[in-house]
Amino acid sequence: MRRIFFIFILFILFNSCKDSEAVVLAEGIWLAELELGDDQSLPFNFKLKNTGSGGYAIELYNADETIFIDEIKVKGDSVVIRMPVFEGYLAGKFTDNEINGKFIKENEERVMPFRAIHGIKERFKSEGIPNTNISGDWEVEFRPENEKSYMAKGTFRQVDDKVSGTFRTATGDYRFLEGINSADSVKFSTFDGARAYLFKAKITDSTMVGVFYSGNHSKEFFVAKRNENYKLPNSETLTYMKKGHDKLSFSFPDSEGNLVSLSDPVFRDKVVIVQIMGTWCPNCLDETKFLVDYLQKNSKEKIAVIALAFEYAKTKEAAFNSIDRLKDRIGVQYPILLAQYGGISKEMAQKKLPMLNHVISFPTTIIVDKRGDVQKIYTGFNGPATGSNYDSFKKDFHNFILQLLEV
Repeated sequence: MRRIFFIFILFILFNSCKDSEAVVLAEGIWLAELELGDDQSLPFNFKLKNTGSGGYAIELYNADETIFIDEIKVKGDSVVIRMPVFEGYLAGKFTDNEINGKFIKENEERVMPFRAIHGIKERFKSEGIPNTNISGDWEVEFRPENEKSYMAKGTFRQVDDKVSGTFRTATGDYRFLEGINSADSVKFSTFDGARAYLFKAKITDSTMVGVFYSGNHSKEFFVAKRNENYKLPNSETLTYMKKGHDKLSFSFPDSEGNLVSLSDPVFRDKVVIVQIMGTWCPNCLDETKFLVDYLQKNSKEKIAVIALAFEYAKTKEAAFNSIDRLKDRIGVQYPILLAQYGGISKEMAQKKLPMLNHVISFPTTIIVDKRGDVQKIYTGFNGPATGSNYDSFKKDFHNFILQLLEV
């Protein structure tokens, strides 16, 4: 029924104004806002360019991240903007300088109203000169409603009243956050087609007390204090092989229906990187880009990567469509197998890989040596938004693989 609803939305958007005069979207900077409920909206900026013959391209900005969007369909005064890789899309009606519509994620059955206005550069409106500067590291406790609290480390950089940075948890980062510090309040957000995050807090020189909205479906309170020495748990100790197990075993299909396992000859005498991931997952996308780049720069004769995808998609065909789209957009040359579709339960993922103590994060990455023994397991992924942490990870990862190759 929900899928019929989404199709009906698109039908209305594309057919309600067939006879209207052609409208052209204005080029340049736009400000979009997603309605989150609770009287909150999540802002982000994009730059639109007319590519000719009725076509458009978009650059969407989150701090140092630029997302290039070229899957844009226009009919009459209706537009559908499909995000790269992720399934989420924006669908709306437009004039030359305004778009009104919805952000839709069909497999997750989530819909958020949105509005975009041409010509506005400011992501957030200033409410006054900032009372303090939040640059530096913060020890953070997030407190979800009716769930256990969890810890994070916030690292931010402030120039004048502009703020950028991210939160890192034990299982990954919250990617590129961008915002403003004005008077006694800080606000920052990110939107990438998979995640829509908004953070708002009251601040002093040493404390931050606020709320975190994840789309229109999740709300968490958080408390932070300055702590340059705070460290998160070691991500290499959270997931491990159960006692008595040293080898990883699985058999899952690729897009051609072939069952693939680590015992296949193609993986023999190689160091194998096994990536537990999903096409819906931003941290997985960051890691996938890293692995694609890593394979391009290192010997494919001695190193192999294989990914196990856990997908929201309701059917096997839809799941493989998402996998193939990811491979095409990012240039993935290694196999991505379908481990599960119809949901992304971590408990089910652990049942598919019963030799692991648990799966608590997508991605989880397992390093297997040339003998087939598991040597290291990374829980989560700290991507380029984490700056020096990402640089350190890349160096450590490369050195560890070199050690395994020399054995």
